[in-house]
Order: sequence, then structure tokens, then C-alpha cells
Amino acid sequence: MGNRVVVQAPDPVPTPPSEQDQEQALVNSNSTIECLDNAARDLLFAGARTVNNFASTPVSDDELAKIWEMARWAPTAANSQPMRVQFVRTDEGRRRLLEHLDEGNRAKTTSAPVTAILAVDSEFHEHLPRLLPIRPQMREIFADNDALRERTGNFNAALQAGYFILAIRAAGLAAGPMAGFDPAGMDTEFFSGTTWRSILVVNIGHPGENPWFERLPRLDPAETVRWA
Repeated sequence: MGNRVVVQAPDPVPTPPSEQDQEQALVNSNSTIECLDNAARDLLFAGARTVNNFASTPVSDDELAKIWEMARWAPTAANSQPMRVQFVRTDEGRRRLLEHLDEGNRAKTTSAPVTAILAVDSEFHEHLPRLLPIRPQMREIFADNDALRERTGNFNAALQAGYFILAIRAAGLAAGPMAGFDPAGMDTEFFSGTTWRSILVVNIGHPGENPWFERLPRLDPAETVRWA
């Protein structure tokens, strides 16, 4: 009897993970959130200042696009995302903008290479079937309730505005937010014929000479935080 040769079946070729499996693995791998280091936290919070005088250093459209790429991930009710942005970066645009700013905000805005007009879209709900596909009926709920739509739009646009300022700082730039302007005039100038309504103006750029005032105090946590 000759020697037997045992041939082992090859191991089955593993099936490549599907795109859905890869996404789920990514979600599972992110169950632990990393913490920013002290330098990053200072950049966004304690070390950040409102700039009142900007350097002439230009801010590119690519930098502005990166700011929005970060800011657009802000959480909003029903994923509504009601905030819109108008970047003003030309001499003609700045001239039109300055006419509607309070007198005390004109010099600082003249020095800024870019100004963003933040607005709320009063018809944000029209996008909800796409933004919240699990509850497409939310569009009709907001369409039938003007007060709810206005309250939701204003609150969530303000939330997005906060993220927008943080995104400017994260991009290595300085922000100068201002509420001192004529909203009706601004809307007529920039948003006529649209459903956008201005809520905040934010100067963007690099700090110039004497860019900010002395740091003003913050309320003590004992005055502002309660524990239950």
C-alpha cells in the first residue's frame, strides 16, 4: 500500500467587509472620545478674544470653506440646519455692508479682510424630508405652525452661530462677532427676494495692532452653576 497524501482544503477567502460594516466598525472604534490638549482648549476658549482691529493679511476662499466644513456639523433640532452664511470679501461688498452697521462697528469692519453675515432661513423646513428622512412629516408640522418654525429657526441658527465662531478659531483665525447693525437694511441689501434673515455679523481675519480690549471678568461658577 502506497503512502497516502492528505490534501488540506485551502482556507476560504475572507469576504471583504461591506461599506456598511466598515462604517459600523468606525462608529464602534469611536466609542471613546479623545480630549483636546490644553493648547487646543485655550485656542478655542480661554485664550480666544474678540478682535477689534485686523491685520491686512488676506483670508482665502479655501480657508473660508474649511471654516464652514467644521461649522456645519453643529447639532440642531430635527437636523434642521437653519443657518446660512453670506461671505463679504470685496470692496464693493464691504461698502454695501458698512452702510447698515452701527457707527461703532464700521472701523473694525473696514479693517477685516472678510465679514460673514449669518442668517436664518425662514423656510428651513423645506429641506427636512432630505435632512430627516426618518420623519419627513416634520416638514408639514413646521409649515403649519409659524411660531414653532420661527422659534426653532432662531434658536438653532444661534446655536450654529456659536459653532461658526469656534470654527473660525479652530482655523487659526480671529472672530469679531457683532449684533450692532440694521437687520431690515441688511436683509434688503443682501437677501432681497430670499427667505434669509440676518441675525449676526462676524468679522474674520488675523489680529492687527492693539487688536482687543482688556479681558473682562466672567461670572464665578458659584453664581452660574447648580448641582442636583
